[in-house]
Amino acid sequence: MSDVDALISEALVAARGSDVRLAERQLDRLVVGEPAAVEAALFGRAVRAVGRLWPRGWQPVDVARIVTRRAGVRPARLLADVLAADRRGHATAPTWWDEQLAALDARVWWADDARHLADWMARERLDRVTALREAVEVLAVLDGLPPVAVLRPPPGANPGTAPPGPSGSRMLDRVRALLAKAESTGYPAEAEALTAKAQELMARHSIDRVLLDAGPVDRPAGVRLGTDAPYAGAKALLVQEVAAANRCEAVWSDDLGFSTVLGYPADLEAVELLYTSLLVQATAAMLRGRGERRRTSSRRTREYDDAFLHAYALRIGERLREATDRTSREAASAEGGDRLLPVLASRSEAVRQRVETLFPGVTQGRMTIRDAEGWSSGTAAADRAVLDAGAPPRRLRDGRRSGARPTR
Repeated sequence: MSDVDALISEALVAARGSDVRLAERQLDRLVVGEPAAVEAALFGRAVRAVGRLWPRGWQPVDVARIVTRRAGVRPARLLADVLAADRRGHATAPTWWDEQLAALDARVWWADDARHLADWMARERLDRVTALREAVEVLAVLDGLPPVAVLRPPPGANPGTAPPGPSGSRMLDRVRALLAKAESTGYPAEAEALTAKAQELMARHSIDRVLLDAGPVDRPAGVRLGTDAPYAGAKALLVQEVAAANRCEAVWSDDLGFSTVLGYPADLEAVELLYTSLLVQATAAMLRGRGERRRTSSRRTREYDDAFLHAYALRIGERLREATDRTSREAASAEGGDRLLPVLASRSEAVRQRVETLFPGVTQGRMTIRDAEGWSSGTAAADRAVLDAGAPPRRLRDGRRSGARPTR
């Protein structure tokens, strides 16, 4: 190992520890090192670090999400450059991989990898100490990531039976338009109706794919959806409810800030679209609910918000499942239940088995709601016609290896 590599290794060990003074001393040793050698070694090491993550189940958007969460927005921009440099090392990559990189704006804009960090400092208008500190922080995050479930084969792996990409159908365009209108309306009842209609369309789309599929997919695919703070538990519950309404299963990895959703491609499309939209709708409804609270209320805002979002997620889940069940009954009546229902049942079983294979240590955690007013308001916001503040607690599937999720 070269002297520079040894310095970087010592700086990483210190950065992952709890001794702040030691971390600063090790960073100082990097700062006084030969600039060109230190900067080239840091960038090269980061590129190799992300390359080691791909066979361990990570995808570009996953890595970007957790670097943003743990290190910040600017270090995440540095990561995007690392991802772009890594992509040059692959002759080919799946379409979905390049789409993720494009969404992260991961592109090569610098001329020489050895000088990248110097160019990045100038671009971000950073001093050298700050730039080196953030580069070490990014590398420390990358080196510390555990293996996760492999949902899709990365570049260079055997593609096998990789799931198809989004269909891009006119129906999905209609769904997006309905959800956009639901997000923009100031009337909760209208938002509910529009979202329920979108769910019906996607349920019908999923059934049509089942009936038209000439060659069945051998196993379910998966996606990861972010559930960062604040109110990570409520977001995870929303993912779970939307997934259940679309014949998918969700497992929450609280420490990593995401839920893994397993299901078949058309159903995963529905979950991604709905979760993104409902998160916007739920947040808007929560903010409106704050303004409607009693002025004499002594409850803390955080407890109110948490209860509101949990109640909203549960009631929305009920509405979505009602829409799916209604559409499934109509389709079974029109197409013949003896043809459709066994296929749907076999797919649900395949998804369940996939969860057991990828998450053998999954546990369940019970949520605790501490603000009755927030619970009632959240339920009312999700459905003005049904107010059920006394609904029983629901269990949330938690992807940690042992122990239940702490009560909130």
